[in-house]
Amino acid sequence: MSTAVQTTLQLSLNWHDWLDLLSHYLMLSLLSVGGAISTLPDMHRYLVIERNWLTEVQFNSSVAIAQAAPGPNVLFVALMGWNVGLNAGSIWAGLLGVLVTMGGILLPSATLTYVTARWGHQNRHLRSVRSFKLGMGPVVIGLLLATGWIMAGANHMPGRDWPVWLLTAVSALIVWQTRLHLLWLLAAGAALGWFGLL
Repeated sequence: MSTAVQTTLQLSLNWHDWLDLLSHYLMLSLLSVGGAISTLPDMHRYLVIERNWLTEVQFNSSVAIAQAAPGPNVLFVALMGWNVGLNAGSIWAGLLGVLVTMGGILLPSATLTYVTARWGHQNRHLRSVRSFKLGMGPVVIGLLLATGWIMAGANHMPGRDWPVWLLTAVSALIVWQTRLHLLWLLAAGAALGWFGLL
């Protein structure tokens, strides 16, 4: 069965695998300059392509459900951990997956943010601090563009699935040029997918 249509996996994870998952999310936490969503391409590489712990469907569903739900958008990380645990065979492993991925993504970045924000506020008059803040803008934009690229093209080829790419470009233009709430665009995309137009 191909990964594109497969919805679940049967995994056998040992303590080393869980530790590896934790260490990967600890590392991603320190790279998540624009938020956890900016590290989505590497999560996809690690969980779907390299480790085969999630299917494409599980990965994309985790992101879509968390983005559509009220609350912080970092919840997609918890859903990915939950799905890894369920693929390992039990609800308890699912809860362990949530703890491992959420703890890994939150602890380092929260600690670093707290410490550097205090230091940056105390030294906001320094030229180097102002330069650093200005220099991080393009990095965040690049990470978000890479995330959009992965999400738009996870199962699609640009030449064959041009409607998906057109919808992505139109959505980006609408977000950029209007004040239309993003949930309306998500609902429109869901409706187009539901009716099989994409």
